[in-house]
Amino acid sequence: MFIHPEEIMETIHMISSMNLDIRTVTMGINLRDCAHPDIETFNDNIHEKMTRCASKLVDVADEVEQMYGIPIINKRISVTPIATIAETFTQEEIVSIAKTLDRAANEIGVDFIGGFTALVHKGMTDGDRRLINAIPEALAVTEKVCSSVNVATTKAGINMNAVKLMGKVIKETADLTRDREGIGCAKLVVFANAPEDNPFMAGAFHGVGEADCVINVGVSGPGVVNSAIRDLDNPDLGEIAECIKKTAFKITRMGEMTGREVSRRLEADFGVVDLSLAPTPEVGDSVAAILEAMGLESCGTHGTTAALALLNDAVKKGGAMASSSVGGLSGAFIPVSEDAGMIEAVKRGSLKLDKLEAMTSVCSVGLDMIAVPGDTSASTISAIMADEMAIGMINRKTTAVRIIPAPGKKTGDMVEYGGLLGSCPVMPVHKFSSEEFVKKAGRIPAPIQALTN
Repeated sequence: MFIHPEEIMETIHMISSMNLDIRTVTMGINLRDCAHPDIETFNDNIHEKMTRCASKLVDVADEVEQMYGIPIINKRISVTPIATIAETFTQEEIVSIAKTLDRAANEIGVDFIGGFTALVHKGMTDGDRRLINAIPEALAVTEKVCSSVNVATTKAGINMNAVKLMGKVIKETADLTRDREGIGCAKLVVFANAPEDNPFMAGAFHGVGEADCVINVGVSGPGVVNSAIRDLDNPDLGEIAECIKKTAFKITRMGEMTGREVSRRLEADFGVVDLSLAPTPEVGDSVAAILEAMGLESCGTHGTTAALALLNDAVKKGGAMASSSVGGLSGAFIPVSEDAGMIEAVKRGSLKLDKLEAMTSVCSVGLDMIAVPGDTSASTISAIMADEMAIGMINRKTTAVRIIPAPGKKTGDMVEYGGLLGSCPVMPVHKFSSEEFVKKAGRIPAPIQALTN
């Protein structure tokens, strides 16, 4: 892969002045060969496989960071969806699997591990249900384990039984981690059309179609895009789109170069580079700031969805031109607590939950890191999820919900999580009930556009 010296100098400037980084190097590990009917043997097999495959992950990522001078913020692991290999175990035994994952992650030295996952978009087995019911305790007693549940696809429709159950699970997760402002919910995401090669948490898992050990890279650069747009001289929207494409091209090249070097040194397959503009709480490193650089007074005002559509499309086009290995989510993230500009927009009153939902129809994920009042009912949370899943199902795209009913908090209060998770104001929900709708459960059928064969 040839990199021109001019590209190297540009990248150095992006790193030093615009918060460009590799957000994550994520190793995906297949655990299907760890299956065993005895839970102790099963846990031992998982621990051995993870520590064997990932023992050098952190050291190698640090070496590549030093070699290229490109910050690698997180080192992470994703594993085979645990529900697919733990079907016969009890709920208590499934919690022990989460503890094993957490222990291995701590020994290896990674920041997070994803894959405490169930795929229930068309129906739930007894094992799926036990894993889902184990999620609150699993996230309460572990530090680094992340969980995801896929409840909808364009091909299968929406499993409203699972959506109903997940509302209760999210409430229980918040309650069991109430001493930490419900942080367990920050490690839990509900998906429609979940990708199998996503390196970002909390939704990363190692898909069953993947190789035994794979390196996926998540690149982030909202500060770079924001700076590039603001340097333009009175541009029209077409010129802004072109600028974003060129910037995304450069960022993707840097990400693929890093990922391929890490995978070469670890003798693992290289999977994808996920070019997702994932913001941080740092000022300027913000998707909201990019939208405001296009001419919006405040993120959330009229025109925000159109501006976000332009951004998301231009990022994808630039990334696709730079690499044939673009995958994962690749687009723009809008996590409220992790984006300084979005936090300010919520405080100003320009950004509300309904507008965020509209924005998710054109960005790469969904309602992300949203704090709502602690007394929000499980049925309201399920209804919020159902709306989001419908957007993903109809539009044949990934959507997700990571929502935190913050214990003891009311609208306008702040919740603080620190680090990349940031902080956010508690946002109001509708006062009218959705309980009767959610109670009907069943399955929302797949749309007509699912019939593509």
